[in-house]
Amino acid sequence: MAGAPAKLVVVDRDGVINEDSGEFIKSVAEWRPIAGSLEGIAALTQAGYRVVVVTNQSGIARGLLTEEILRDIHERMRSAVRAAGGELAAVYFCPHHPDDGCDCRKPRTALLRRAERELGVALAGVPFIGDRTSDVEAAEAVGARPILVRTGSGAVAARGMDPGRAEVFDDLGAAARALLAESRG
Repeated sequence: MAGAPAKLVVVDRDGVINEDSGEFIKSVAEWRPIAGSLEGIAALTQAGYRVVVVTNQSGIARGLLTEEILRDIHERMRSAVRAAGGELAAVYFCPHHPDDGCDCRKPRTALLRRAERELGVALAGVPFIGDRTSDVEAAEAVGARPILVRTGSGAVAARGMDPGRAEVFDDLGAAARALLAESRG
C-alpha cells in the first residue's frame, strides 16, 4: 500500500532498552537491560519489524568513554537482543556535547535522516519509542509516531507533556505488545 509506514520501529537506548544513569553508561558492565525490553525487541523482530536504535551519547564528548568502548557496549546490547530472539537493524549515535550545536543530537534530525537514507525508508508514521521530550520532538520533526515509555526519564516527561502529544506506555515491552496487537488488526 503506497504511503503506508515502513515496518520499522525506532527506539532510543538509555532509559528505554537499558537502565539509564545520571553518571552515564561508561562500560559494558554498566549496561543493564530494562526488564521486558529485550523481549519486546525480539517480538517486534519476529513479527517482521526492523528495529533501529537512535541515541545521544554525549559521554564521548565529555571524555567519559571512547567510541571503541561505545562499540563494545553496543555489541553487548546486540548480543543480548539476539539471545532474546531479536535483531537490531542498525544503531545510530550522536557523540557530541549538548552545547556543540550539531545536527545529529536529538531532537535534531540528522541521525534520523541518515537512517532513512541508509535503510531506504521514510520515517513518516513509523513508531519512535523514547523516554524524553527530545525523543518526542525528534519524532514529530520527521513525521514519525511519538511513543513515550515511563521508564528512564519517561514518567517525568509524560507528566510535563500535553496529553495526546505522544502515546504513553509503561515500558518498551508494553509498547511493543500494543504495536503488535494493532498490526494484527
